[in-house]
Amino acid sequence: MKLAFRSIVFSLSLFALTSLSLPACAQEGPLDPAPPKDTTAEEIIKKFAAKETEFSKARDQYTYRQDVKVQTVDGDTVEGEYREVFDVMFNDKGQRIENVVFAPQSNLTKIYMSQEDFEDIRHRLPFVLTTADLPEYNILYVGQQQEDELRCYVFDIAPRQIEGKKRYFQGRVWVDGRDFQIVKTYGKTVPDIRKKHGDEENLFPKFTTWRQQIDGLYWFPVYTKADDELHFKMEDVHIKEIVKYEDYKRFGTNTKILFEGKELPNAEKKPEQKKPDEKDQSPQK
Repeated sequence: MKLAFRSIVFSLSLFALTSLSLPACAQEGPLDPAPPKDTTAEEIIKKFAAKETEFSKARDQYTYRQDVKVQTVDGDTVEGEYREVFDVMFNDKGQRIENVVFAPQSNLTKIYMSQEDFEDIRHRLPFVLTTADLPEYNILYVGQQQEDELRCYVFDIAPRQIEGKKRYFQGRVWVDGRDFQIVKTYGKTVPDIRKKHGDEENLFPKFTTWRQQIDGLYWFPVYTKADDELHFKMEDVHIKEIVKYEDYKRFGTNTKILFEGKELPNAEKKPEQKKPDEKDQSPQK
């Protein structure tokens, strides 16, 4: 996002892997730094990256609604808001499209949405780390932690290097110890964009994304929350952001979805789980 009257954008700054501060609210239970039993961190990384590869392809075969709200706040007062609700669906030719169903005029005054913000909302807040992505990142095992009812392996992730204008994720992921799938993500998109000459800045908030098991198989993103102070040269701006991903439905009858390398003719529905927005959004109980 860009500061409307000073040409400043919405982001944060690039930190080294070891210096990304994780607040207490980003954690559930106590972090156990003990190494994994009967396996290695490297084997866990390979397993969850393979599952992420399958998940990425499977999610492309689902329709869903995405509800976006971005606010600037001063204490308890909302100063400005951007809203957009759109359906991710398929046209009659089977091509993936977006259909905007609600988009009132933005009344943000301190900032405005940049192209990078829109791309983050659609592609980077629901962070996916596939096998093909592994060479681009340093991945550090940090321990095990309880996330709701799940016992998770926890990894810190940072890009090995920034190439050109490409954007990356930096932060922490929680991997379910049974299904070897990412169930929660905390971090930010990097790098921030700061022009050497002029006032233009593009700063991005830290966010948490929770996933939920859909059709009893893959863990799909269902809720993203950001609540962060962005430190521009001219002033600090408090940002709140909520993104909901709702009403996932598998599309068509000719699509192929693989789970553990096997094609699933029809996904078997399991009882609905409690959605993140139906409980306390703070990861700290």
